[in-house]
Amino acid sequence: MMAMAAHEIEALIKAGIPDAEVEITDLAGDGDHYAARVVAESFRGTTRVAQQRRVYDALGGRMGGLLHALQLTTALP
Repeated sequence: MMAMAAHEIEALIKAGIPDAEVEITDLAGDGDHYAARVVAESFRGTTRVAQQRRVYDALGGRMGGLLHALQLTTALP
């Protein structure tokens, strides 16, 4: 199974959350373990859980499959 590239993860998140600023870090250098920081004004008024769910929804079920580990941080601008 091919791992996902950082730019693919960023593109998926931005497609699902158009106002998001996305910063992806490859934690292990293996293309398999990433940290993502997603900052979006549209998160305002939502819980941290709801924000993270939006990111996971944007990734379309790739968590645990193509994307093994994603350390996710969400924030407001």
